[in-house]
Amino acid sequence: MKHPVALITGAASGIGRHFALSNRERFRWVVTDVEEARLKDVFGNETETFLPLSLNVSNAQDWRSAITAALTKFGRIDYLFNIAGVSLPRFITDADESIVEKHLDINAKGVLYGTTFAAQEMEKRGGGHIINIASLAGIAPVPGMAYYTASKFAVRGFSLAAALELREKNIYVTVICPDLVRTPMLDHQLTLPRESALSFSGSTRVLAVEDVEKAILKAIRKKPLELALPLSRGILAKIGGSISGLAWLLYRRLYRKGLRNAGKLKNEYKNLIEG
Repeated sequence: MKHPVALITGAASGIGRHFALSNRERFRWVVTDVEEARLKDVFGNETETFLPLSLNVSNAQDWRSAITAALTKFGRIDYLFNIAGVSLPRFITDADESIVEKHLDINAKGVLYGTTFAAQEMEKRGGGHIINIASLAGIAPVPGMAYYTASKFAVRGFSLAAALELREKNIYVTVICPDLVRTPMLDHQLTLPRESALSFSGSTRVLAVEDVEKAILKAIRKKPLELALPLSRGILAKIGGSISGLAWLLYRRLYRKGLRNAGKLKNEYKNLIEG
């Protein structure tokens, strides 16, 4: 039996890059990213079982073209991994329209478009599995990253609703909500510690891309509606997110802790570079 066909977004860096490279033999791959040159540097040219494609996830026509290309080459799509995302921390009084647009276009619309178009093709072929990457910021609000929070709440809410709607069609949807992951997104957040402080308010033990890979593989095996990483932070996020008054009471304390943790992480990075 031929390997299943998987389409992944955000494959040129971070979680997407690691997952596609580490599981290159597990699937027939359609790897996509808006950074076409970087994508080719990482994965090389098209082969019999491998198709790199430029994809702007915020553009519906780009999605249709990518789906068509995948079907033309492989005849089906069994898995969609919606991993592309952006985090641009800003206080609301410092933000402009580009911050709103980028978060909603890439994080939210990208997932909604991809899930919609992939599910329509999966239904024709009897089923499939869509795995969307949200964040713990999609469970509990993160001041200073309100636009990221909004986009990830959208991803999580949409994914949970889609999972219930599509299950009867043999299409599974799983949303994965990780804490901080050591990727270029984290590097950017460290340059804006005041805005990002709440995201650093947990442990200074930052998730690795390998941790998210394990969660994705678990999702493939067990097909849950939702996974939070780590589970303990997911539980705390759900408590904090469900009791708004509690979030207000804890805000200043968590903000100070987050600033301290961000400083420790910056020192770790500095030591790694100098070492």
